[in-house]
Amino acid sequence: MNSTQLLSASERSQKPGGERKKAVSGMSTLSSEVPASSVSLEEPAAPSQETCIRSRKGWIAIDWKELWRYRELMYFLVWRDVKVRYKQAVLGIAWAVLAPVIQVAIFTVIFGRNGKTVGGVPMSLYIFVAMIPWMFVSAAISQGGMSLVHQTHLLNKIYLPRLFIPSSAIGSALVDLVISFAIFFIWMACKGYAPSWQIVFVVPLILLTIFVSIGIASLLSALTVTYRDLRILIPFIAQIAMWVSFVPMNVDEAIPKHYQWLLAFNPLFGVFDAYRSAMFGLPWRPWHLVSSVLLSIVLLLLGLFYFRKTERRFADLA
Repeated sequence: MNSTQLLSASERSQKPGGERKKAVSGMSTLSSEVPASSVSLEEPAAPSQETCIRSRKGWIAIDWKELWRYRELMYFLVWRDVKVRYKQAVLGIAWAVLAPVIQVAIFTVIFGRNGKTVGGVPMSLYIFVAMIPWMFVSAAISQGGMSLVHQTHLLNKIYLPRLFIPSSAIGSALVDLVISFAIFFIWMACKGYAPSWQIVFVVPLILLTIFVSIGIASLLSALTVTYRDLRILIPFIAQIAMWVSFVPMNVDEAIPKHYQWLLAFNPLFGVFDAYRSAMFGLPWRPWHLVSSVLLSIVLLLLGLFYFRKTERRFADLA
């Protein structure tokens, strides 16, 4: 190989490197000519917020703000229960009238024979006025106590304040309470009996009945989810509660007076007896009524807070 051929080979080997240097220098020149304002740099994203849901131990307070925020849902649940109860019944809403009338008629035949009266009050009216709040409490025991068991789809599929489930059963029973009072006043007019001026105390007694019913429904509904035996015992609890509260009979004839102090431990007796005193002007039992108020408050608080304590396990146990 001569010197001319060696020179051409060395030129070919250096040519690509020279071209690369020219390209790099051209890119640097181009980048220096681009204005800085046209270059967009992405800003670092802000850190995302995380919500941690943790189980809490002990008693959990009632979230009253949440209950108020979902108040329209409570209305629809109550209206649903009212429609479902009488939708496929032949007599429909007329059962709200016939149910108390039939029970009062039966108990009047058994305990009020020969025109028997209590303090001048016809036995039918004496029984009827206590039967109205009792049917309300009975709905809280039977329907409210079984509400979570019968509506497990609401526990597993959607979120809602679960306290609304037993409370809606009480709300639907409130409709029957109003209808029963209307029938009672018609019955009273047919008997020619005028109510006492103390009838003004019926309104706070209705509020007291609602409070004790919410406490009973909340406590029983939470217990029936955990303890399956209560599902069988609830009908017996309702029947026993009616008789120990002396709804269809006169307590002065059934129990001697020196044993009647035991009834102060029954929160339902003082409430039902107060209805009779407020409606007919019969003697009040103040100690029984005070005991019923205190026990009703305790039962309400116990039912609500126990419901909240066990609520976290409803979806797993129902």
